Amino acid sequence: MVYGRYGLKENPTVVVYVFHVRDQEGNKVYSKKAINYIEQAICTRDPRRFTVTRLNELASRPDVAAHYTGIEMIGHNRPGIFSEISAVLAEHGCSVMEAHAWSHKDSLACVAFVSDESTSSRISDPNRLASIQDHLGTVLGPGTSMDEDGRSARAHLLGPDGLTSHPERRLHQLMFASKDFDGQPGQVSTAFPMLSLDGYKKGTGAVVSVDRCNDKGYSVVNVECVDRPKLMFDTVCTLTDMQFNVFHASVSSRGPFACQEYYIRHRDGHMLDTLDERCLVVKGVKAAVERRTCEGVKLELCTENTAGLLSYITRVLRENGLTVTQADIAMDGDKMKNTFYVQGISDNKIDMDVVESVRRELDPLPFQVKDDELLSRGQLEGEQVADRNGFCILSLLRSKIERLSHGFISSG
Repeated sequence: MVYGRYGLKENPTVVVYVFHVRDQEGNKVYSKKAINYIEQAICTRDPRRFTVTRLNELASRPDVAAHYTGIEMIGHNRPGIFSEISAVLAEHGCSVMEAHAWSHKDSLACVAFVSDESTSSRISDPNRLASIQDHLGTVLGPGTSMDEDGRSARAHLLGPDGLTSHPERRLHQLMFASKDFDGQPGQVSTAFPMLSLDGYKKGTGAVVSVDRCNDKGYSVVNVECVDRPKLMFDTVCTLTDMQFNVFHASVSSRGPFACQEYYIRHRDGHMLDTLDERCLVVKGVKAAVERRTCEGVKLELCTENTAGLLSYITRVLRENGLTVTQADIAMDGDKMKNTFYVQGISDNKIDMDVVESVRRELDPLPFQVKDDELLSRGQLEGEQVADRNGFCILSLLRSKIERLSHGFISSG
């Protein structure tokens, strides 16, 4: 489901969530199966475990701890690192059953679920696990276990509780812990943010500002960016991980653009009082939006899960001058679905002749190419600047009206 509009209102006795959703093709949801699933999931969900969803099929299985070993990794992003990780796992006889990896700026985070290649069961030998962990730690680091900024590179074996965590939530937490938001100074503004098409093309696909609602004691976070699935999930998870509570919120979208507004307080009840606090929120939320925004070409393969397959695929990509910037590997029925976003190692650009060469080398594996970057940018080029600015003005007007209606600002 994709959110078209969303609102959250809270008072001392009740919290009201209103979602306007559509399917991935942008159409109204008519499927009774989908509607019933949503109703049942919300009505029966334990709020304390709301982050556990069907995204991670392995985590939804009660016997996962008995069959799989979970590994989470954080390291220094460089060309070919995901290929090196895959090679280490293959060398140690690990069969990758599910894996999710993101890269952003200088950081890479990965959560993987593996089993013993020979027995298809959980790896329990402590010496073997220690060897896997040490080898991965060497690959993830820049040559030492700690860089000059104090950011550690490590591989960590997950316990039973970690196996049932939402993998994308963990990726956000790992990235934030590695300070992937550093590298660009955050700018704090009280003006309504305006999204630049040129900025999107350069990879700065989000504009974040922090305002104050002094009368009610809230800080107001405004986010303007290109709309996409899971946008609100990424923003709310990051605000939560930064120890903020969201009391009121509104999200709206039009065409390829989205505007979000969150009324927050720190968990101790305080607003964002200092410039440093506001800068950290701006940088943290901006990084959360950008982590999932992949530039490059999307490659998809759906095939039998055979020993060493992931290592072989990523090695072929690396040998052809391509590096993986994001990866999602998961079982789809009895098949293994591999999704990679790739860029050129030298200049981030991809010669489609190289992609065709990779296709021939991987033949007969079912190999699909989807250039999402060109598609999304083409959609943005088709948007008139007046329409985009008009949407921003309407969003600003709606925000002011909502603040008045809820007493967040004085009418005088």
